[in-house]
Amino acid sequence: MKLFLAILFLIGSPTWPLGDRALLGDPYIIVNKKTNELAWIRDGKIAVQTRIATGRTDDLTPEGFFTIIVKAKNPYFRKENIPGGDPRNPLGSRWIGFDARGTDGRIYGLHGTNKPWSIGKYISNGCIRLPKKELETIYDEVPLGTKIFITRSSKTLEQLGKELGVIK
Repeated sequence: MKLFLAILFLIGSPTWPLGDRALLGDPYIIVNKKTNELAWIRDGKIAVQTRIATGRTDDLTPEGFFTIIVKAKNPYFRKENIPGGDPRNPLGSRWIGFDARGTDGRIYGLHGTNKPWSIGKYISNGCIRLPKKELETIYDEVPLGTKIFITRSSKTLEQLGKELGVIK
């Protein structure tokens, strides 16, 4: 038993607890707020890499390990009572929600935007905005239960993926 615990200690990391690690080949999303980039990882490789928009201030987009728990096509924007599919809807065509800060997947998420010029900027209220094409590709492929790691790092998405053990 001691040997087993020693091995777990060596392969684990205080930054990335074992329960939040994925296995090589598992679907995974990495968000780097420093570079405003996102990687969709599938089968141990970056399948989609794209620029994104994140929170206006550093604390608005939460950092850490989360789980995708909600997906919706043409999401309804509750805050301003705008139906899905409406061109005024700031959420765009898809919503991929995760459980940050104990929420139910309807507060924080990956979504599109009706302001494509905002991609690459620090401008959102905490969500992660993606270009439409990339968002719809990821939406079609990402299963519920997928882990998402959000950080602010000088490392590349590939370096982060290798450290997490999700990229070859």
